[in-house]
Amino acid sequence: MKENRKNVEVLEVEDDQKSILRQLLELYEYDFSEYNDQDVNEHGYYGYKYLDHYWTDANRYPFFIMVENKYAGFVLVNSHNYLLDDDQGRSIAEFFIMRKYRRKGVGSEAAKQIFDKYRGWWEVRQHGGNEPSKLFWRRVIDEYTAGQFTQMDVSTEKWVGQGIIFNNSRMRKAQILHDPV
Repeated sequence: MKENRKNVEVLEVEDDQKSILRQLLELYEYDFSEYNDQDVNEHGYYGYKYLDHYWTDANRYPFFIMVENKYAGFVLVNSHNYLLDDDQGRSIAEFFIMRKYRRKGVGSEAAKQIFDKYRGWWEVRQHGGNEPSKLFWRRVIDEYTAGQFTQMDVSTEKWVGQGIIFNNSRMRKAQILHDPV
């Protein structure tokens, strides 16, 4: 069953909510360890070394994904790109939907809301082994842009995968007002 679009909200993470985001990042890192082969540290945490940067770096933006006022996940946006030369381009750094909310349209709706918040170039990368992520992002971005995107291979200092780039600055407002999925 798909969630009603009205029930999905993307809200900025406030400074006093950092501990909530930290906990959700642990769940995300646990899920993602299937692809990046990470282990917990000596304290039993994965840790996310860039968390504090989302409150000190002007080009990082943390958001919660909420469904009916309950935490359903998060999205971290930044301007650290590998495929785009434009330093004003945005990138989905991390994107997480809790298992309970997957396959209900929550992730798709949240992604579209994030894209709508920032006009211009976007870059979305997926880890090479993460087939569900590749399928999800290709479908969502194809829907959002009406097929106006470029997909390419990506190789960073830490992993190999694929990336999708698009520009929503020239999209008419009617094009970005999307129907619920």
